[in-house]
Amino acid sequence: MIAGQLANWDQEKYLYAPAIQRAVTWLQKNDLAALPAGRQEIDGDKLYAMVNEYTTEPKEKRRAEAHRKYVDVQCLVQGAEIIGYAPLREGLEVLEDKLAEKDVIFYNNPPAEIDLVLNPGMFAILFPWEVHRPNCAVGAPSPVRKVILKISLETLR
Repeated sequence: MIAGQLANWDQEKYLYAPAIQRAVTWLQKNDLAALPAGRQEIDGDKLYAMVNEYTTEPKEKRRAEAHRKYVDVQCLVQGAEIIGYAPLREGLEVLEDKLAEKDVIFYNNPPAEIDLVLNPGMFAILFPWEVHRPNCAVGAPSPVRKVILKISLETLR
């Protein structure tokens, strides 16, 4: 996982692969608060955005997840949320496997999970070899607006 702030992107972008640079630059150059909810086309299935609005939940109600085909770039626009993070390890208990249909697999609580608090303007880059638990409340549940960019792993090779 890589965490950062859009405000620092111009200094950091040279450290990342071109596909990640393209994605985070798209976040930086668009009015994320004005985007309609749902899927936003950027480059077909190679790169697209999902604009989500929801109420965070207590961490114990959220499931940890991972993807195989896509890298997530999760950028908080409004509110605050915790994303739990842990390396993907053998032996994690699978709760639900939807990789074939939706490129997501859900796991039971991963050991050594750490929490990242996302505030507006922050982003987290999450890779297929990592487990993450998004949408967790910071204190009491609260409304959030988040843009998730999906980068096809193939574009990073």
